Formats: sequence, C-alpha cells, structure tokens
Amino acid sequence: MDPYTWAYIAIMAISAYVSYKDRPKSVAPKPVAFEDFSFPQFEEGTPQCVFFGDNWTPDWMVLSYGNYRTQPIKTKSGKK
Repeated sequence: MDPYTWAYIAIMAISAYVSYKDRPKSVAPKPVAFEDFSFPQFEEGTPQCVFFGDNWTPDWMVLSYGNYRTQPIKTKSGKK
C-alpha cells in the first residue's frame, strides 16, 4: 500500500469522530397533554342545531368530546 493511504484513513477516522461529537443533540419533545387541545365549546343558553345528512353551517361548536385515554398504552414486545 501507498504510505499516504494510512494517512488518509487516519484523517477520515478523525474526521468521522469529530463529526460524531459535534452533531447537535436532539431534544425529546414534551408529551402531549389533554390540556394542549383547544376545543370550542358552547356557552349556557346557546341554541343548538340538529342536522341530518350533509349540511354546511357558518357557526359550529363542539357539544361533547371524549374517549381520550389518560393512561399510557402498554404493549407487549415480541420477546418470549
């Protein structure tokens, strides 16, 4: 082998090490909480419309929402 080959390999290894150490650290995002959702809700005394079929309305509201999990989902891994 050419004597410069080992120098090139050493420079590549050092460059890879420096690139690995200088990479930006990723920050884990904050888990989504139920309070992060913004649902428009009706006020007491607001008239409520009932639609049947497909209809358009200029004003809308959310009367209820639910079935949101408050406990983490636990799954089994494929280990036996």
